[in-house]
Amino acid sequence: MKVTTEALSWNESINDTNYSMVTEFIFLGLSNSQEFQIFLLVFFFIFYVGIVFGNLLIVITVASDSHLHSPMYFLLANLSLIDLCLSSVTAPKMIADFFSKRKVISFKGCLAQIFLVHFFGGSELVILIAMAFDRYVAICKPLRYSTVMCDHVCFGIVTAAWGTGFLHSVSQLAFAVNLPFCGPNEVDSFYCDLPRVIKLACIDTYRLDIMVIANSGVLTVCSFVFLIISYAIILVTIQQRPSDKSSKALSTLTAHITVVLLFFGPCIFIYAWPFPIKSLDKSLAVFYSVVTPLLNPIIYTLRNKDMKTAMRRLSKWNVNSSVKF
Repeated sequence: MKVTTEALSWNESINDTNYSMVTEFIFLGLSNSQEFQIFLLVFFFIFYVGIVFGNLLIVITVASDSHLHSPMYFLLANLSLIDLCLSSVTAPKMIADFFSKRKVISFKGCLAQIFLVHFFGGSELVILIAMAFDRYVAICKPLRYSTVMCDHVCFGIVTAAWGTGFLHSVSQLAFAVNLPFCGPNEVDSFYCDLPRVIKLACIDTYRLDIMVIANSGVLTVCSFVFLIISYAIILVTIQQRPSDKSSKALSTLTAHITVVLLFFGPCIFIYAWPFPIKSLDKSLAVFYSVVTPLLNPIIYTLRNKDMKTAMRRLSKWNVNSSVKF
């Protein structure tokens, strides 16, 4: 009996050790081909440089040009800042990993990535809803626009966006922080995200998968449906009230709708689709974290005359300043 008791005690200690065994995760990355990894390194480095300069340019232009000190451009500057931060959570690590054969991230670093991805992703979701609300008031309730979208409301919206992102990320992290990980520790991606990491836990994760879908998936789908209905109402209003400003409003709305589709499309398949496809999920993760943050500034600058005019003014001011010095 004594031997049995000691054996049970030893097995329990071994199990406890196994559960705390995983101190790092290994990324499988995007490809095993050395030549293709070199191509991806150059490709994503160029993309990330474009993300940094493109989004910073929008933030600086909006902040420095008084003609753009309006609610729509204030929200746009915050969207660009969030896109820059969201991409910076995953892209630099992915680019650095192309130089190493063993793509490793610590357990705490993995949790930090999960937290930050959902923090900035949740914040961007609220900002996109706020931008739709801004256009709705501007087009459907123009006489009340200055009253509804005052400075206090805009700052409140941005605060709510960052706060919502924080609460959402904390709720996501709560799913993973206490999970037992005893191996394997290979993540079939280039960054840590909750749906992939919880599959490596040493317990049955079926209920956790359902909770992730109920949390991130339902939130994403409901927000997307709400935005599509909102923009449909705005488009109908534009058609019913044709004016000289209709073409400008339509161009702005087209840019907004394009950005919404680019953001929510991958999110819905990653977090709400119950039948994941590994190759598709990996491609969508690249699109969500690297491609979309680059396309957003391009869409808003190429389809917005006010932004292009402001950037020309900013470039002329920089040239004149450099000539004086």
